Amino acid sequence: MSPAVVAVALALLMGLQPVTTDLYLPALPRLTRAFEASTAQSQLTMSALILAFGMGQLFWGPVADRFGRRPVLLLSLSLYTAASLGATLAPALAWLVLWRTVQGAALAAAVVCARAMVRDLYEPSEGAHVMSKGMSGLGLIAIASPMLGGTLAATLGWRAPLGAVAAIGAIALLFVARQLPESLAHRNPQALRLKPLAAAVREVLGHRTFRAWSALVACTYGGLFAILALSSFVYIEVLGLTPGQYGVALASGSVAYLLGTFFCRRWLLRHGLDGAVRRGAGFSLAGGLSMAGLALAGVQEVWAVLLPQWLYAFGHGIHQPCGQAGAVGPFPRMAGVASALNGFVLATTAFVVGLWVGHAMNGTTRPLGLVLGVFGIATATVGWTLVQRHGVPARARTA
Repeated sequence: MSPAVVAVALALLMGLQPVTTDLYLPALPRLTRAFEASTAQSQLTMSALILAFGMGQLFWGPVADRFGRRPVLLLSLSLYTAASLGATLAPALAWLVLWRTVQGAALAAAVVCARAMVRDLYEPSEGAHVMSKGMSGLGLIAIASPMLGGTLAATLGWRAPLGAVAAIGAIALLFVARQLPESLAHRNPQALRLKPLAAAVREVLGHRTFRAWSALVACTYGGLFAILALSSFVYIEVLGLTPGQYGVALASGSVAYLLGTFFCRRWLLRHGLDGAVRRGAGFSLAGGLSMAGLALAGVQEVWAVLLPQWLYAFGHGIHQPCGQAGAVGPFPRMAGVASALNGFVLATTAFVVGLWVGHAMNGTTRPLGLVLGVFGIATATVGWTLVQRHGVPARARTA
């Protein structure tokens, strides 16, 4: 596969994650009212998806190492499309939560295979560069998703964004079926056997490089997930934006994320993985602390949420491609397992955040500001310490 085809595949497969989350967010307050649910109850449509997303990666990673990336993608994308259609037609909130759970489990395979595919084809530094290109494509999808969702929710109702997710899933399935060959050169026949699998898990979890990058990815995504989980209520119900205006506000954060991926590629060439993260950590910290400070000061204005969101998203655009490539870099023979464990750590962090924010919303911007401040500090701390010490495999082996 050419790097261009790989980048398109990464953008489409990993872009399903913002499609699954961002596209329906403008409809979330309307969905909550339609089912006469509380904010905490409606947040289950996000938290259940994320939990299944994390657990599913533990399953799909070894399966993809055993049977290859392509068959796993064909199966999971078929399941994803069917679950998305079920969510669109859900007659009650409980059914919607169930179908979103299935969506999350199927989505896990697409993301695991995309990350593992990069390691199948490239060494870590080159893989991070290709990953950043794919993340740029993901950024474009993330920009379009909330704006499309806001338009559909405002004109056709809350079910329309969920229907759009099903259509995009079908497009991804068609692309894989027609364009994407197998990337795994040598399948691992031991991948699903309990003893070798347990040994592989121990090896991955015991590697300092994996722990450093996984901690970075979990921290930066924890803050981003807080934005996803709370921003529709903050922008629409607290700050008074319409669903369409909210879609633009959320999309603008994706523009900042996209810029971050561009700078990531430039800094990778000049400063390496750890050097790029060292610079990105400052933006994560600035975004988190500024939103927390403005919220604690009682500033209830759109700009007081939007500007810090941009700073944090820019940093996320640097950390995410570096972290995902770096975490699987030391494991060319176990890329699926490493990718799965990395994703599980990320998703577990997001699930805990989702459980908390569902009960924390109090009609102000303070809950969002405080949680983003915490994750901004955590991301910068990991980026300036663990990643600098252990982020490059050669350093990790001698540390």
